[in-house]
Amino acid sequence: MAQDLRSQEIKNPIDVAEYLFRRLHEVGVRSIHGLPGDYNLVALDYIPKVGLHWVGNCNELNAGYAADGYARVKGISAIVTTFGVGELSAVNAIAGAYSEYVPVVHIVGYPSTAAQKNGMLLHHTLGNGDFNVFAKMSTQISCAVSMLNDQHEAAVLIDNAIRECWLQSRPVYISLPTDMVQKKIDGDRLNTPLDLGFPANDPEKEDYVVDVVLKYLHAAKNPVVLVDACAIRHRALKETHEFIEKSGIPTFVTPMGKGAVNETLPNYGGVYAGDGSNTGVRERVESSDLVLSIGAIKSDFNTAGFTYRISQLNTIDFHSYAVKVRYSEYPGVRMNGVLKKVSEKLGKLNIESGPKPSNDIPKEEVASNEPTITQAWFWPRLGQWLQKDDIVITETGTANFGIWETRFPADVTAISQVLWGSIGYATGACQGASLAAKESGIKRTILFTGDGSFQLTAQELSTMIRNKLSPIIFVICNNGYTIERFIHGWEDSYNDVQEWRYKDLPKAFGAKDGEVLTYRVESKQEVEDLFKDQEFASGDTTKLRFVELVMRWDDAPKALKSTAEVTAKRNATN
Repeated sequence: MAQDLRSQEIKNPIDVAEYLFRRLHEVGVRSIHGLPGDYNLVALDYIPKVGLHWVGNCNELNAGYAADGYARVKGISAIVTTFGVGELSAVNAIAGAYSEYVPVVHIVGYPSTAAQKNGMLLHHTLGNGDFNVFAKMSTQISCAVSMLNDQHEAAVLIDNAIRECWLQSRPVYISLPTDMVQKKIDGDRLNTPLDLGFPANDPEKEDYVVDVVLKYLHAAKNPVVLVDACAIRHRALKETHEFIEKSGIPTFVTPMGKGAVNETLPNYGGVYAGDGSNTGVRERVESSDLVLSIGAIKSDFNTAGFTYRISQLNTIDFHSYAVKVRYSEYPGVRMNGVLKKVSEKLGKLNIESGPKPSNDIPKEEVASNEPTITQAWFWPRLGQWLQKDDIVITETGTANFGIWETRFPADVTAISQVLWGSIGYATGACQGASLAAKESGIKRTILFTGDGSFQLTAQELSTMIRNKLSPIIFVICNNGYTIERFIHGWEDSYNDVQEWRYKDLPKAFGAKDGEVLTYRVESKQEVEDLFKDQEFASGDTTKLRFVELVMRWDDAPKALKSTAEVTAKRNATN
């Protein structure tokens, strides 16, 4: 009776599930990834009611990867799983999103609050009456955990989770018990949009940091800018671009920062990754007297095995949580405001004219008379085929390292998983990214993945066909796990994979005649012919294109070889 009276007091009642999905729609989500399960089925009924699209993936791991890829294009994403068996299958993907600062809202359908309170022996549980065990696991890979066990707290918890997901750019976890789905809450709250603005820096502290940065910048004779992943993840690209263009300072990106900078700018110089860089880039960055590092993530693969040779005494680090000038740290000063004011107050810099950065690929790496497709030839050549606004996804391994040598046209979005490095990620991410591209009016999403990696998540090709997506997929056929071979086990069987007839898979997964174009290229001339094929290169949104790209099993980009060598030595260290 008391429950009925409380419901009557709500002027504009709305069901909890509808409120949740409407808030997701408000922040830009248009498609929901995931799988059905008996604890989330009723909640799924609300998805079409609020104008959202249900994707329906082949498994939860793939759904998590897809949500990650979707978020990197749209800014945020959502995935729905079921309690225990479903959510745990997604944990690897959610952990990767946490590691790489990708905002994913993970909604888990839970048993009813009464069943939880009574410790009932239900399916999908551990049989010990503990219904919090899986949520506890997710606290380590979520920036907020909202357990919707009380309808009077539900709206506040939902709003807080989505806000934190956006602001911290990391996954959040929301439990939705079956008996909470249709509970009534105040729908008038939806009339007030979520506040997604970043807290403003303290003006006095911000101005002081700006003055300190300008002091060192004006004293520098040979500065460079180095842009990394957190400039993308923490939404500082607008301020970063303004600074780069206004200052004209030679600018480089890290592997994880690839795509953060317009590579057609005259002051863009290429990818810096320590010993993994080409010689001209490495010398230019390491000879600098001031490095303006924006959003750095100094992981092993991002630095080619920690081979940076940049002194902290010559570095200013800009982050979402602080600015660090040499060895002095200024906590609580977000980079966005600082970069904006530095650009406004920049004035004339005293930069000496020196060698300009060059993004040209050394000739000896490109020239080759042999017909075989080599890593050194392919990746530089690819840059001439890419188009403005393309989304390019590269898998851990040869593609991740090879793309360093590809010069992008303007406004290319690059997606990779350099830090977490879960093989199979890229195929799932391609599904999410191509769906986000379709929603955003972007014509071409292009995937490069190895045969070994593709075999882990090949089912998402089925999801792409089902959702009428049209990415261009290159599967690099080189008979196994190449990066692992270069680390250890050169010819050992554990680095081999069964050779599939990859281009036959679209048909096996149900593609109809005319929906998919398939190709196999085994020579440089065949690559050239493919790149000139207008039907293949077009942004035709009605046809998925699938390519078997044949390369030698023992070939790899130079940067991969050097990084693998360092990794092997570290693994062997006692």
